[in-house]
Amino acid sequence: MFGIGMPELLVILVIILIIFGAGKLPEIGGAIGKGIKNFKKATREPEDIDVTPENKKIEPK
Repeated sequence: MFGIGMPELLVILVIILIIFGAGKLPEIGGAIGKGIKNFKKATREPEDIDVTPENKKIEPK
């Protein structure tokens, strides 16, 4: 997977723990999970916006 092995993943995890702290990790994980869920939902739904132009009459002044 992109040349990333177990030692590299552990180093990345330690850096994330140092930056954000253990208390913030569940919040960050939940936010990322919700973002991925919303993205998948948006890609599956049909487009709700009608973008077809309407023929409008131009009234003379």
